[in-house]
Amino acid sequence: MSIKQVLTLMVFVLGVFVNLSINASSSEVPFGIRHYDIGSAQNFTLNDIDGEPFELNDSKGRWVFLHFWASWCGPCREEMPVIQELADKMKGEAFQIVMVNTAEDEDTVFEFLGSINVDLNSLMDVDGLVTEVWKPRGLPTSFLINPKGEVKYQAIGGREWMSPVYIGFLKKLLKSDVKLKSKKVSE
Repeated sequence: MSIKQVLTLMVFVLGVFVNLSINASSSEVPFGIRHYDIGSAQNFTLNDIDGEPFELNDSKGRWVFLHFWASWCGPCREEMPVIQELADKMKGEAFQIVMVNTAEDEDTVFEFLGSINVDLNSLMDVDGLVTEVWKPRGLPTSFLINPKGEVKYQAIGGREWMSPVYIGFLKKLLKSDVKLKSKKVSE
């Protein structure tokens, strides 16, 4: 083989490996969800629609689906029943859905949730300060926070969370966490 042929072959093989690694990493995370490894989740305390306080740090030990939404947001309105289905499906798992309404009053949120017949409790970011700290790049935006309290993924815009690809991804996160815990126990 000539040097030119060897170089051509090396470039081809390198291209194949790069393509395989891109495809492998993109198959890990479904379309619309991106790795967003920004470290520890910024803690906050907000009241829910019933006036009960909620602190994000109290959710450590399970995966958290932190979802920012508003009733005036079309994609939020469409996605809300799907999130209700997701909450029902994930009941009993180490998975918690935390809804944060951005800067609307209780009457608006209560009326909206009642009109679409969902039973999701929402936190009230009445002054928008928590939303400002978290900086969702549009509504709806969801963050996935691991059991250690670290932000790992972000999804901007509505998703069909009940589709097999998203359910599979979420279940895989839960299983990987269980494997890590059992591995640490056995060490």
